[in-house]
Parts: sequence; C-alpha cells; structure tokens
Amino acid sequence: MSRTPAEEEASAFAHPPAAPDATVRYGDHPDQVVDLWAPGGRAVPAPAPLVVLVHGGAWREPYDRLHVSPVAAFLAGRGLAVASVEYRRTDGAEAKGGWPHTLDDVAAAVDALPGLVEKALPGAADTGRTVLAGHSAGGQLVLWAASRHRLPAGSRWHRASPPPGLRGVVGLAPIAHFDSAVTLSVCNDAVTEFLGGPDLAPGRLPLTDPARILPAGVPVTLVHGRDDVDVPLSVSEAYVRAAAAVGEEPRLTVLEDTGHFPLIDPSADACSTVAEEIARLAR
Repeated sequence: MSRTPAEEEASAFAHPPAAPDATVRYGDHPDQVVDLWAPGGRAVPAPAPLVVLVHGGAWREPYDRLHVSPVAAFLAGRGLAVASVEYRRTDGAEAKGGWPHTLDDVAAAVDALPGLVEKALPGAADTGRTVLAGHSAGGQLVLWAASRHRLPAGSRWHRASPPPGLRGVVGLAPIAHFDSAVTLSVCNDAVTEFLGGPDLAPGRLPLTDPARILPAGVPVTLVHGRDDVDVPLSVSEAYVRAAAAVGEEPRLTVLEDTGHFPLIDPSADACSTVAEEIARLAR
C-alpha cells in the first residue's frame, strides 16, 4: 500500500544518526566538514568506489548531514566508501550560506576529498572510481560540482576539467532545472532564496542552474519518484530535455508509488535502487 508523503518523510527521519568512521575538515568554518565511512568497516580486502554524498534540505540551515547519515551507513554496508559533505546553508543571512558560500564549500570539499580520504581511511577508497550523489538541493549541488569545467574561465568555481576519477553523478529527486523549480515554487521558493532573492537570481542562474551548465561531459543518472510532491518529477524531466538539446542522454529512473523521501530511507526499496544506480556508475 502506498504511503502518504507525510508517512514517507516520517519514516526517512525516524532512523537514528549513524556514527562515521572518521570526520575530516576541508576548511575552518564549523560546517566545513565531511563524515567518512569505510566500506563494511575498516577491514576491507581492496579499495572500494567512493560515493561523495551531498544532503538536501532546500539549502536551508535546519537540515544538516545527520539526516543522511543512515543512508551513508547503508551504502557503506553495500561495499562502498562514503564521504558525506556538510556545507554552509541559508539562514536569512548571506554571510552564513547560500550564494556564494554554499557553492564555495561544495567546490572546496570535492577538490580536497581525494587527499582527505586517503589520509583518514588509507587503502579503503578508490578515488579513481568516484560517484557524486545528492538528494534534492544536494542533487543540484552535485550536478553543479561535476559541471564546473563548463563555467566561464573567470568564475571563482571554474576548473579546467571534471574532478579526476569521477565516474558519474546520481541525482536523487534533484532540483536540477531552476526555471521549472521557480515556476513550481519548489520548497517554498527555495531556489530564489538560495540565490539571494528575486532581484539577484537572474544574473546568478547561469552560474548555478545545472540545466544551463551543459553538456556535463560525465554520465548522469537521475532517480525520481513519480509521486514526489516536494520536487515534482517534471523538474527532472525538464533537465533531461535540456541535456538532450545539447546531445547528452542522462538516464532517468522513475520509481512508481514513490515520493521524495524514500530515496534516502534505508528501510525503503527505493534506497536499494539508489545504491544499485551508484554501483552501476562506479564499476
């Protein structure tokens, strides 16, 4: 029997936080940290693919990485090394998060992680087989992080090529197409808030909207519940159309009778599908 959106959300948030094997810093701000899980614990016969997990929560302060720690532990139990990234989030003050600080943090974390992971969990992770995975607003952040080489050369976030060792990106109900998200007022106008307000958003969209920073140049998979009322499926469908217009073919996996939160609920079948899609790209 299908659950209501409220029941799905309650189930996803019912899991107690999972303790990581290590926590590392990529900057001096309290939010500039990454939790690390070794695959199946520290004793592994060979390095495992690395999943860089970026949580959602509409880029807002109340939602931190703890709510995806059960997912991180679940993925580690499936034989993957996991790095769960924290970042500064919006709280009504631009100095805290949102533009540009959230983007600064995600870019810095992704760039620093290969060295940080090897030092903290030596031999556990194969950073040459890295997959970026993010839920909701975190889906936007990982799609953006993988496409920074498409940003103008003068941008503070530009890099010459995709992150080394990146095998692909998995967006979980991602806010992947900003025009669609704004039209639908996704998460109570979270996109406009993230970009600093309606007057600033138009000039910042080309540097932040995954659907405008194409072609990505790496394999992209989107996983979306057909019954998602928080980030409607049409947002992912709009991203797929934008990618197709520049010659790319992202994979869109649509889960029936599924809303927004089962994708990050280890007790839901949808979470197993997510793990399978990540493993497929990491091979």
